[in-house]
Amino acid sequence: MKIVIFDMDGTLLDSKTDITISINYIRELHHNLPPLSEEFVVEAINMQERNLPKLFYGTELYQDSDREVFEVHYATQCIQNPYLYEGMLETLHQLTSKGVKISVATNAPTKFAVRMLTHLGVADMFDMIIGADRVKISKPDPQMLNMILNHYGYEKEKHQAWMVGDSSKDMMGAKNAGIESLFATWGFSPQGKHDTLIHAPKEILPIVL
Repeated sequence: MKIVIFDMDGTLLDSKTDITISINYIRELHHNLPPLSEEFVVEAINMQERNLPKLFYGTELYQDSDREVFEVHYATQCIQNPYLYEGMLETLHQLTSKGVKISVATNAPTKFAVRMLTHLGVADMFDMIIGADRVKISKPDPQMLNMILNHYGYEKEKHQAWMVGDSSKDMMGAKNAGIESLFATWGFSPQGKHDTLIHAPKEILPIVL
């Protein structure tokens, strides 16, 4: 058995426009702050050590009002502008047609991941879609990946598994779970420590198949 676990934002799809719109909505509504750029938001999200409430809203901790309004706003906003990266749909079809098991492990809430992937017409291709709310600790902790591997009955001696992601959290998550990592250079993050560097979704195919 071969298993490929995908990160979502910055790996399967580009969601930075909608994330930024929702953050800027809260900034203006609750804090009277000017809008942030997409580049700043993406860089902040993928920092190893960061205080996102401080960076986004000027508060030391997330305020309940900010969190609640963001969830409501993003639930609608998240399907306005996302798109699959070029070549991703074909790659997913190629993998599944060859019997490769594919799932999603994202630090986003599961409900947003399912909504976005359903909107893009690919949710049913994945055996599992696991968000941060499904585990006690999200990536780089391996809980999320282990949940998926256990679902498949993964045994390291018999099977092969890869994590495809665009952040150091994905790469460390793979290492902590004891599987191979493929770093997607088309995503949101600077290059992280990885097993293999890939520059387009189609480059997954010769590695896995």
